[in-house]
Amino acid sequence: MTSKIIGVGNYIPSQTITNLFFDQHEFMDESGKALKQDNATIAGKLKEITGIEERRYANKTQVTSDLGFLAAQAAIENADIDPETLDYIIFAHNFGDVHFGTVQSDTVPSIASRVKNLLKIKNNFCVAYDVLFGCPGWIEGMIQAHAFIKSGIAKRCLVIGAETLSRVVDIHDRDSMIYADGAGAAILKLSNDESGIKSHISGSFTLKEKDYLYFGKSYNNDSNPDIKYIKMNGRKIYEFALSNVPGAMKKCLDESGYSIHQLDKIIIHQANEKMDEAIVNRFYQLYDVPVPENIMPMVIHKLGNSSVATIPSLLTMILNNELPQHTIKKGNVVLFASVGAGMNVNAIVYRF
Repeated sequence: MTSKIIGVGNYIPSQTITNLFFDQHEFMDESGKALKQDNATIAGKLKEITGIEERRYANKTQVTSDLGFLAAQAAIENADIDPETLDYIIFAHNFGDVHFGTVQSDTVPSIASRVKNLLKIKNNFCVAYDVLFGCPGWIEGMIQAHAFIKSGIAKRCLVIGAETLSRVVDIHDRDSMIYADGAGAAILKLSNDESGIKSHISGSFTLKEKDYLYFGKSYNNDSNPDIKYIKMNGRKIYEFALSNVPGAMKKCLDESGYSIHQLDKIIIHQANEKMDEAIVNRFYQLYDVPVPENIMPMVIHKLGNSSVATIPSLLTMILNNELPQHTIKKGNVVLFASVGAGMNVNAIVYRF
């Protein structure tokens, strides 16, 4: 007995932001000094390291719960179920609803409660709550839903990952170019056949790594120091990811009972193309086998890093046949993996 995905959906905002958008930004270092390179050089370096050419931003009238609602609607339609039959709505995010032009995060009531309201679900015993787990939040929500289903507490769970990171970036920090907005969702139900979640693993590294991603003041010393923005120590995160994610992926795969040669796809959090490639390379090195072609789909080039939304959005695109080079068929074994603020890591092995 396990749980399986019966529907997926995503919402990719229509506003495309190319690297030219940042051409007039005044980028600074942590001390507030202007960076020596011109913005074209900075953007070129960003593309070289992360692969990002474009990203998507929500429109001015949308907030995170709106994006999550649209992804949830698509997943419910894809699953062809009555939303009143949902037992749980689990919403993974990090910053809540941040309205355009403001700096305040709004999380009361929960974002999951807002989506349940937008879905017009009358069932009071459909439990709606949020998960704050950094970028691995959607996977963690899936793991929690899986536990509810296996224990008999729930029969159907909706897990959403959505974020509007464009609302919490410091425009004077070049790292702001990485972030994007988006939403993805999946519905899980009880499975007694061969498909479903086969293993999972989660970890939180907090002793030394807690502040690799954090909320901090603008790099512009003239800005209000009490207003905080998303900040990261990119080098530390890169080193942490390479040191910890491949081993977690291996442990998860080994516990699933499948071999490295049975793995058909790796759907990894779209954080940084070079970092993701390095993680997957090191993962295969642990088995002393070469990395297969087309094992890791990437859409970060056009969609940027939308945190908790990257994995469910990408999964939906593949299952909807929107990526010609990548398919998932019945019987395929897929490894999901993520790393992010906390520092948290997690993974799932899933058979379709």
